[in-house]
Order: sequence, then C-alpha cells, then structure tokens
Amino acid sequence: MGKLLDSWDTTVSASYRLFGLVDTAMGAESFDAGADRSKWLLPGPGLVYLQVPSQVGTTVIRLESWTGAPAQPPGQWAGYEEVEVDLPEGELQLQTLDSGVLEILPLVLPSPGRYRMRWHWVFNPDGGPFTSPLEGSSDVLATPGGHEAALRGEDQFCLVQIWRTATR
Repeated sequence: MGKLLDSWDTTVSASYRLFGLVDTAMGAESFDAGADRSKWLLPGPGLVYLQVPSQVGTTVIRLESWTGAPAQPPGQWAGYEEVEVDLPEGELQLQTLDSGVLEILPLVLPSPGRYRMRWHWVFNPDGGPFTSPLEGSSDVLATPGGHEAALRGEDQFCLVQIWRTATR
C-alpha cells in the first residue's frame, strides 16, 4: 500500500456538466467532445474529465498524490471509477471547458509518467434529487450520508487518488 505524499482541496464549478484534471503540457483542445459519454470518467491524452449531473453547481474536490496504490477510502460513495493516463509533465491543472484552468501548484506528483487515478464521488443528500449525466440514462442517483463534513454544504464531493504506475 502506498503512502500519502500530498493533498490539495478546492471547489470547482462544472461547465457543460464537466470538469477535469489536465497535465500542464496539454490544452483544452485535447479534450474529445465526442468521447464515450456512457462512462463517468472521460480520459484522453494527458487528461481526465468527470461528468456531473446537471443539478450539481459546485463540487468540493480533494486531490491526493500517493507513492503507490492507496487503500479504498472509507464510507459509502455514490460511485467511483479508475483510469490510467499519461502525464507528460507530471504537473496538473484543474480545468472546466468555459472557465479555463486553475493551477494546482501545491500538489506534488513524483515525476512525469503513467498514473492511475481513482475517482470517488458523493452527492449532497440535502440537494437532490440528482440524475445521471451518463448518455442513455436518466437514473436518480444514490446520495449516501457520511460525507457531510467533506461536502461543506456544496452539491458534490469528489476524492481523486493519484499514483504513478510507470515512469517515462
């Protein structure tokens, strides 16, 4: 099991029901608007975007950098997915399609290379109902409790755990 290297918390507002993590070597033009919208995570070269329900205005996001695969976080979550992505610079920015980038300078990643990202998310039980943003679905999403402190009154809390799987 890995050790926590660093963490960083912020709040982001999604645009077009998306926000993502993008390597500083990449640009917004790297995002494929035609990506498979049947999955929560939309990975691409040097980036990963999360689809969010249209009812989500703001999301508290916690990014964690690990030396290796971390243990699964405690509690019940509305959902989670994992992806692998190449990060050519090994430096991340938080990005929305219409608001641009937010530098994540405090988050330490060991080096450029291939990384695994595990995304967990939960919705505010007081703010629903939330409907699935996935293409072809109109399911009402679960809003398990237990994350109230992390939600800080916002619509969604998202935990992203990142660890290197290979160097360049």
